[in-house]
Amino acid sequence: MNRANWLRRAGRLVVALPLWAGALLPLGAQAQAVTAEAVVKHYAAGVSAGYEDVLAASLEMQQAINAFVAQPSPERLKAARDAWRAAREWYGPTEAFRFYAGPIDDDQGPEPRLNSWPLDESYIDYVKGKANSGIVANRKLPITKAALAKLNTKGGEENIAVGWHAIEFLLWGQDFNDNGPGDRSFQDFVDGKAPNADRRRQYLQAATELLIDDLRYLVGAWVPGATNYRSRFETEGLEAIRKMVVGIGSLTRGELAGERLEVAMNTQDQEDEHSCFSDNTHRDVVTDAVGIQNVWLGRFARRDGSTLQGPSLQALVAAADAGLADKTTRDIAASVAAANAIQPPFDREIVGGKDAPGRKRVQAVIDALIQQSKDLPQAAAAIGVTRLTRTK
Repeated sequence: MNRANWLRRAGRLVVALPLWAGALLPLGAQAQAVTAEAVVKHYAAGVSAGYEDVLAASLEMQQAINAFVAQPSPERLKAARDAWRAAREWYGPTEAFRFYAGPIDDDQGPEPRLNSWPLDESYIDYVKGKANSGIVANRKLPITKAALAKLNTKGGEENIAVGWHAIEFLLWGQDFNDNGPGDRSFQDFVDGKAPNADRRRQYLQAATELLIDDLRYLVGAWVPGATNYRSRFETEGLEAIRKMVVGIGSLTRGELAGERLEVAMNTQDQEDEHSCFSDNTHRDVVTDAVGIQNVWLGRFARRDGSTLQGPSLQALVAAADAGLADKTTRDIAASVAAANAIQPPFDREIVGGKDAPGRKRVQAVIDALIQQSKDLPQAAAAIGVTRLTRTK
């Protein structure tokens, strides 16, 4: 039976670490007690690093998109698509920082502009059978960042005008290929080759600029040494710990296992997959699962190849119940491994009978996430956190 030292000193929860948990801490910290305050501060540093990295990757995407718009060609379209995929790799893990009314998804947060889905692509541009549909074809509508932001979800929740998936649709177009992504022609952006090419170029750039603006906002909310959300969050002690668990717990069950996987499995409809135009959904699943693991372990990989590692939820729980912490760690690792086993394209994985190999692979992810969602409330309770209602 694990023994823990629980002390209340200056409003801080202090626990003594078992010796084996010291390996998860930076060199020189192994002998120190892990406090809730230290876990919260390290998490805040990880959030800040995550948003800095996705902003940097998105700026590279913007450069590739600007180059494509300036001189559309197959090669430059491919480069823009590759840059979108690369930036998404860094955005996915940051979804573990949602669901507790933080800067990304409080009443003023940009999340509805960043990653809303599924979208009605005919709200943006032409689709098969509707050659003149969408904002692009309506030349009475201005195409600016402000205008597109106002049009986002206007008249319906699927009337999504901006964000990752709007940019994705503009780059790939509709996906009619069972074995690959959409294949929009670069000529859609060339004057004289396709109607409204000029507005399509404007739209792609404006939507990208707005996404960059929203990411800059998030970076500012978590930057160290400023009077911002981070400065308040770091003083909240166990309340901040509660928010951390709510974030990864909500992403685990309601969002990833539920809305993104179970719904798609039930409908077997391509429209219900997360990144349906680029066939990037399998990576979305992996990066979300990794984001949860990052928060649990206090381990955040950076774009420069370094790793930010420090006091973690895992270590805090381990001091109270080493067996539970170890089980939770193993179950989270199992969900990441199951996510990595999904084979692209995702829209083919979800079709067929219950014994279809692809459906079994996706179901394995759902099952692992459900188990993980049962572990997390127990882990939270072990450190005195019991109120885990999803804030938003």
